[in-house]
Amino acid sequence: MVPQKAIVTVSQQSHPRYGEEGTIEADAPNHWQQIVTFADGERLWINNADLDAHSVPFPTQPSYPPQYSEAIAALKEQHKQELERLQQELRIGLQSEATARAKAQVIEQIQSLQNLYKQQKEQNIQLQQRLDEMESLRQLEIENQQLKQRIQELENAVEQRPSLRDAARTQQWGNTMTQQATKALNKQVKLALEKTIDLRSLAQEPPKENAQECLRLIGMALKNLASAMNNTQALEAAAIILGSEPTPIAIAYRAEQLQMIPQAVSEIRAMLSKPGCTWQDYWAVAQEYEVIKSDYWAELNSEETDLITALQKASSQPDTIGVGCIVAHADPYRTLYVERGEVVEDLGEELVIAWNCWKEQSKKTDRYFREELRFWKDENQ
Repeated sequence: MVPQKAIVTVSQQSHPRYGEEGTIEADAPNHWQQIVTFADGERLWINNADLDAHSVPFPTQPSYPPQYSEAIAALKEQHKQELERLQQELRIGLQSEATARAKAQVIEQIQSLQNLYKQQKEQNIQLQQRLDEMESLRQLEIENQQLKQRIQELENAVEQRPSLRDAARTQQWGNTMTQQATKALNKQVKLALEKTIDLRSLAQEPPKENAQECLRLIGMALKNLASAMNNTQALEAAAIILGSEPTPIAIAYRAEQLQMIPQAVSEIRAMLSKPGCTWQDYWAVAQEYEVIKSDYWAELNSEETDLITALQKASSQPDTIGVGCIVAHADPYRTLYVERGEVVEDLGEELVIAWNCWKEQSKKTDRYFREELRFWKDENQ
């Protein structure tokens, strides 16, 4: 509603009545237009925005009875709250979807890295075996060259011996050279056999060392004899000594296992000798030889077996996180998983943690349940 006889001016330049004055003598047909009567009697509907009448309070919204206005306001508020709820649900859904996608990508990357590590480890084992074979061949080649060189020296000595008048002296010289060659060859053979096990010596007296190795070698020797002679009794004896079924396949498989014992003992002893060795460090090496545990265990001395038992007992007794403990977050998807913190207060079900990375921030501590934390371990070690 506007005052009767309100005087207005058309301010829109594009309007045909631009600059002319008129009066508003009737109620507005709607909330954005007015009925204007001009001096020549013509009445036009003109938009409120095209009129220059600052003193006239044109309505911008339709007026309703009070009961309708309250209902409309309630509907608007309900509609607004519904929109906010839908927006919040949409935001949470998008965040959950992004988090799930990120987790899936991380898990896929971890699986790929694990497969790559496994392949690289297998390749390293094959390369090490190949290097060992090449080193053995190189040693044999060196020994072969030394023998050839010695034989050549003896042949040159025979060719350059002085001509003797007496045939007996010539025969004696030939015998002397033959004896020298024989001594040289015997020396090389003796050096090659120093590290072998003589069955004749074992038959006369017990071995002074490496008794287990002697027994395994005898079992392998019986296996080869049984194969060469087709002897069932030798095969059964080999199976008893090696601890397998009396079949060629089972004995061959067992022989391959026993060949791993020296390497297993060497690697386990090297790990146990390291300062600060833990059960996890030992198990990282020993689990590869779990199938021959009883065999390599017999090769270890009492101090080494006692140390392994003590490490296992210590690992089976989990520590409880309390005041003064250095911790990190247990969730690998949290940034605090790699950060260092200290327990400064025990609240019973919850612990108060002071994080090192928060020292320069206004918030320096936060509360967590024990199951949300883990003992901190420097990943760079």
